[in-house]
Amino acid sequence: MISHTIIRRSALSVLLLGVMVVGLWQLFRIVPTSFVPQEDQGYMLAALMMPEAASLQRTIKTSEKLNKIIRDNPSVSYNTMINGFSMLDGQVKTNAATAFIGLKPFSERKSDSESVFAVTEQIAKETKGISSGYVIPLVPPPIPGIGTSGGFEIWLQNKGTDTPEQMQQVLQKFVAAASKRPELTGLTSTFNANSQQLKVTINREQSNLIGVPISDVLSALQAQFGSLRVSQFNQYSRVWDVTMQAEARYRQKPEDIDQIYTRSQSGDMVPLSAVVNMSFVNGPTIMSHFNGFPAVNIIGSPKPGYSSGQAISALEEVAAATLPSSYSYAWAGLSYSETTSGNDSIYIFLLGILMVFLILAALFESWSLPAAVICAVPFGLLGALIFTWLRGLDNDVYMQIGLLVLVGLAAKNAILIVEFAIKQHQAGHSLLESAVEAGELRLRAIIMTSLAFMLGTLPLALASGSGANARHSIGTGIIGGMVLLSSLALIFVPLFYYHFESWRERNKKAIEPTKEEAKPDANASEEQPQ
Repeated sequence: MISHTIIRRSALSVLLLGVMVVGLWQLFRIVPTSFVPQEDQGYMLAALMMPEAASLQRTIKTSEKLNKIIRDNPSVSYNTMINGFSMLDGQVKTNAATAFIGLKPFSERKSDSESVFAVTEQIAKETKGISSGYVIPLVPPPIPGIGTSGGFEIWLQNKGTDTPEQMQQVLQKFVAAASKRPELTGLTSTFNANSQQLKVTINREQSNLIGVPISDVLSALQAQFGSLRVSQFNQYSRVWDVTMQAEARYRQKPEDIDQIYTRSQSGDMVPLSAVVNMSFVNGPTIMSHFNGFPAVNIIGSPKPGYSSGQAISALEEVAAATLPSSYSYAWAGLSYSETTSGNDSIYIFLLGILMVFLILAALFESWSLPAAVICAVPFGLLGALIFTWLRGLDNDVYMQIGLLVLVGLAAKNAILIVEFAIKQHQAGHSLLESAVEAGELRLRAIIMTSLAFMLGTLPLALASGSGANARHSIGTGIIGGMVLLSSLALIFVPLFYYHFESWRERNKKAIEPTKEEAKPDANASEEQPQ
């Protein structure tokens, strides 16, 4: 009876469909976008950053405090500290340390306060009392190998001739503006153009005057303060390197250069202090390049309640407002994958609809009836977006996979109605009777199969443990889409069939008289003389 009323009041039905399409468009704009959801993988990271030029011993003392805070957390199973390694930029530094934190099994962490995201916030709050260093707790990237941490990663590229000091000013201005945005948090960069450095300058004229080769001066500095491979030997079926280096107590102060001698061409021993000059200067510890340009790296994450797509849009707006004309920005890690994928999902989705349409056209041997089936797809999209939005999830890759699944499920439900309506119409029933009867008689079969599929995907929507957020995205979208496909769509599919089939029959009747007129008169041709 409902289908009968919907068909009789087609104008009102079309108006309701228009409202639904507008709502669908608005939901696509409202639901936050992201690439893949952050996951609780059972471990997390923490980076310890000490003041510039801090000694390794000082870093170790601070890392012991950090280690105690981490181990005292009830959700932590173990922790491994690596002193002298900066995970943020992959460099070996005396003023950095990295913690690899293993959490307890998921069976022992069932509440939200024990998830990796909650533990990250707890450690960040508890380590604010460490005044000797700065601790950055990080969630690992959801896809291993893409980036160093979850969240976003952006590089500011210097395409002009700015010095490191000028790059530092641009970086500070950018971070200050980005920190004011409500979508962003945890903005961090390891670049520092004001690190104190000892600059050693060789007096070439003095070196040539006393007969000391420049290469000998450089080799002596490298061997004593760095390291130099001087030989190899074979033992235990292996080749071993012999590396020469001064003991630690002889290379701790700048004055230790005075104790190093090298031989001149005349055979005399000459102190290096006679041919080198030392001075303290400021400069960057490391000057990174990205895409061939001097660049500085910034990492961060979206604030709770915001998606990675919203964070990327916010950073792009900040870059457009603050970066000079000689600077540009580039994405790395997951942010790069998210920005380069662009609208690929839309094209894939449209290609999926096209494939379904062509298959149905071959099945029904008609171009109009497949359109009646395809018109059920928006109901599935609307349900998926409504459930995703209500649950606070994002429109990510997994949710879009669910939308592709809904295309097939929507076509399956609509086919059951349209195919039965075609048989009823071929049996002599009117279009209206065929459409209404098909919607009523096929309701039970559609509800049974839809319920079975929804119950099968329910574990995805209620999943826990590793990869749970990805399963939530795909399960919630499919269940939401199936709810509307099993309710509203069943009311409107008979309407689609009725109008598309009526339009096809009208066109067929209009074409047939034209064909009859175009046929040659057989009798007239027989009377013509041979």
